[in-house]
Amino acid sequence: MSQALAKPVEDAIADLSATFGGTKISTEPDGSGGARVLIEPLALGLPYRQSEIWMGGHLPAQLPYADVYPLFVSADLARIDAAALGEGMSTGHTFMSRLSVQVSRRSNNIDFDQQTVSMKFQKVLQWMKER
Repeated sequence: MSQALAKPVEDAIADLSATFGGTKISTEPDGSGGARVLIEPLALGLPYRQSEIWMGGHLPAQLPYADVYPLFVSADLARIDAAALGEGMSTGHTFMSRLSVQVSRRSNNIDFDQQTVSMKFQKVLQWMKER
């Protein structure tokens, strides 16, 4: 398997770096032209106890014609009101050797010409904040 990243994956990582300036972006090639990426820290806050989290996902080699799904966040994610995380979030996962919460937010009927990888990360982060 090749460790080279597909050009759209490289472009997506560059876009993540530009969008989330001031964060650390770690990458791990998947051996098929895609990569796993992890961004930290990202501001979160209410309704969660954490003011910052990390978020990661797999960028498939088929970008831009593939969804980045699911995303993963810090395993210690907890709501300030002690309520369950709720629909679309499940605990007990591992991503890039880190314990994590899986955030399942598939983009149905995605317009691949209109949604970038960084937009997907931003949308999921916003969805989490609005819960």
